Amino acid sequence: MTDWNELSARAGRCAHDLVGWLMWDADAIQRYEALGVPNGAGWIIAWRLAPLGDISPAAAASATYSIDASVIELVMSMYRDVTDSDSIAAVRNESALAGLDAIAPGLADQIAPLAADLWRGVDSVHFGARPMFSAFRSEPRSEATEPTLSAWLAINCLRELRGDNHWALCAAADLDAVEVGLLHSAMVDIDEYGDEEWIARSRGNDDEAISSGWARLASKGFADGSSLNEAGRAFRLDLEHRTNQLTAPAWQEVGEAASLTLCDAVEAHQAAFLARIDATAGARWMPAIRHR
Repeated sequence: MTDWNELSARAGRCAHDLVGWLMWDADAIQRYEALGVPNGAGWIIAWRLAPLGDISPAAAASATYSIDASVIELVMSMYRDVTDSDSIAAVRNESALAGLDAIAPGLADQIAPLAADLWRGVDSVHFGARPMFSAFRSEPRSEATEPTLSAWLAINCLRELRGDNHWALCAAADLDAVEVGLLHSAMVDIDEYGDEEWIARSRGNDDEAISSGWARLASKGFADGSSLNEAGRAFRLDLEHRTNQLTAPAWQEVGEAASLTLCDAVEAHQAAFLARIDATAGARWMPAIRHR
């Protein structure tokens, strides 16, 4: 009998592999710069914000949840005067296909036939309180013209679904953006990251915000001073489990055979995707694929 929670977790990691490298892709940044954005600055965030359309930076920050609102506002201000959402999406799509071929030769041909199965999983989910998932789901799917791109876009929707589900749980637990970054240190090798604050600081949080985050976690019983305690680590692991549970129904609609085919295909290239991120961003970035 299929353990759908485990397969949901496994597929989620594969989705991060297939998408995460794009945030630091040099060719994507160069194409983004060509749209008029100086030095292509902010690409790491801009390609995810663009499908949200003409909304306020505050609303965009709410949807992305863990990134400091001032960073969101800065990135949006850099691209809104010089380009538009469709152009940014075109850069994303072109870069995704080219990068996929460079990182994992042959993988495109393996995921392309899964597009219909993946979109079936996407379409099985209601849009309520899932802003990032809903924004990406509403975009053109390229099913007839680019089956590999279509599969990749569906995988990204499922990745954003998992993120929205996770943020819903975090909001229900009254966790702010800093707290979620500090809690995520329970999921990674602290020796690799150096301390428990690196992830939260990488989202744009300063000393005052970090100090406040620790105080809030301590008030919930999840930290002792400036360090997670056992209750905090157990809570974060349970949060991951519940995120897998919430996302599992979508993968059930994708189907066991297609989900396993996707995982087997992507996992064969996991080291290559990680190496790409290490080379372009650094060895501590994309913590979602560096779980212990």
